[in-house]
Formats: sequence, structure tokens, C-alpha cells
Amino acid sequence: MVNMKKVAEKEFNVELPDADFEPNANICIGQFAPVITDDNQTKIQLFRFGLIPFWSKKTTAFFNARAEGDHNKEDKPDYSGAKGIITKPAFRKPIRSQRCLVLANAYIEGTSSNGLDEPFLVYLPKRAVFAFAGIWDEWKNPENNDIIKSFSIITTVANSLIQRIPHHRMPVILSKSYEKKWLNAKTPLSDITQLLTPYPSEKMNVYPISAEIKNPKNNSRDFIKSLGSSLQKDSQIETTQKLELHGMGRYKRKF
Repeated sequence: MVNMKKVAEKEFNVELPDADFEPNANICIGQFAPVITDDNQTKIQLFRFGLIPFWSKKTTAFFNARAEGDHNKEDKPDYSGAKGIITKPAFRKPIRSQRCLVLANAYIEGTSSNGLDEPFLVYLPKRAVFAFAGIWDEWKNPENNDIIKSFSIITTVANSLIQRIPHHRMPVILSKSYEKKWLNAKTPLSDITQLLTPYPSEKMNVYPISAEIKNPKNNSRDFIKSLGSSLQKDSQIETTQKLELHGMGRYKRKF
């Protein structure tokens, strides 16, 4: 059996404390998930999913951040224009100075027409654990002065595989060689925005899963088991051994 905690620690050369960590195959907004931040690259931390800007007066949660910002509203897959994320009020500071790796071993996607009534699991057959391009912020609750550290995942247009689901967008997955560049504070902003592109289709795969996954309470590995063939050929046995259908984990604390 694959120990996802040990795989993550080895893959990213970091430590993850055992406390407050448990498997979760269905991480939702408001739950806590593992990240590696630019200001603490030797440790996996657990941040709240759904970024709350430091200036917000309430717990508004941005769970994804469009790389194009207000551009490319049609989500054209061949878009190559400006990355408007750098000017959006909630993201312009984090994209410059508060970047993070959001760790995962798969993600769930619904179709453009039916959403999670027709869900799929998206995975990377040759990477047991990978990283989404994320941004984070720190917010102080004006009511009780609690400090909440939260994150968003940056999204981009769909590659050819995700279009087959079909879905029009996908999270930005970073190649292994770009992870340190993403976390490096000295990386020019122009280089950062160049990383916000779709991950290669040939390095990914997708299979259908139970629609029960749309219920946030259904977070066990049983709900992300394959209910049909993958869209592309690979070794399903090898993939299952790598994923172990655990999810990357969550914080036990309720928000």
C-alpha cells in the first residue's frame, strides 16, 4: 500500500506533521488542505481552501483564480493573450509575493453541462503526488481576531483531454521542474505568468466516478473508484497502486 504522506514528504523534500491529518478524497471549500508556501518551503502546512483577501470584511472565499482574469470569457482553448490575474484585486498581491504549491494526487471534475451529476477523476499516471499552482493570503477575522490562512488554485483553459469530458477549464498543474521556480520570490512576474498554461494531455488521464461525490460528506476512497474505462490507455493497476484512492488529506478542525 502506498503511504501518501511519505510519498509527499519524499517528493517535495518536506515534512508533514501527523497531527490533524486524515485521508479525504473530496476536499471542499472551507476545509483545510496541504500546501507548501513560498515563505516556508521545508514544511507542508494545512491552509483553508477558498482564499480570503487580507482586506476583506467578511469570509468571502475565492476557490479558484482565473489566469486570464477578465479576459477570455469565452474560454477559448487557444487563448494566448494577457494574464489578467495580475490586476484582479483579490489576486494581484498573492500572485506577486504569496504563491504556494497545492498538493494532490488527483482532482474531481464534472462536465460543463451536468456538473458533478456526471463526475470524473483526473489523475497523472506517472506522478503519485503533484502540485497545483496556488496563491495564498492571511486574513484576520474582525469579530474574534482569529488568523485564517487560505488559498486559491489558479485555473486556465482546458487541454484536449479535459475538453473530452467535456469541460472548458482546468487547474494549473506545475511540471516538477517548475515547482521551485513558482515558489522563488525572485522569479520575474512575466516568468510566473508564462507557467499558467494547461498541463500536457498525454501526461494525464480521466475516468468516471460516482455522482455521490457531489455530497461533501462523501469523502472516502469508495466514492472515487472507477466506474468505467479511462479516456486514454494506461495501466489501471499501476495507477490504482499509486493513488490508493486516499486523497491528500484534510484538517480535522471545522471552520
